[in-house]
Amino acid sequence: VQLQASGGGMVQTGGSLRLSCRASGDFFRLYHSAWFRQAPGKEREFVSAISRSGTTTYYSDSVKGRFTISKDNAKNTAYLQMSSLKPEDTAVYYCAANRVRTSTSADGYGFWGQGTLVTVSS
Repeated sequence: VQLQASGGGMVQTGGSLRLSCRASGDFFRLYHSAWFRQAPGKEREFVSAISRSGTTTYYSDSVKGRFTISKDNAKNTAYLQMSSLKPEDTAVYYCAANRVRTSTSADGYGFWGQGTLVTVSS
């Protein structure tokens, strides 16, 4: 599967953005999806994950209560709704997918999108 992330941009503190991760081909319903982010000079970190059916979700403590992950298998797309954004959310956001299980580790994903930049100004 090939993944295409979009929706990044610049927003002020407290604002919202919705990221999209569109998958090519069929059978996206068989894939678990996740979002990771990487800020300048920092390692890639887990943000959120969702099971292939969309029934189970996971969040890092830093985004819990502010971000919502979802998945529309009919549209082959996963989403990350981000609200109450903070300057520390500034990063390149990557979507990822695998067929085995959801994971909070980047090593658990074999398919990656190209990344989309989110900048939150204070």
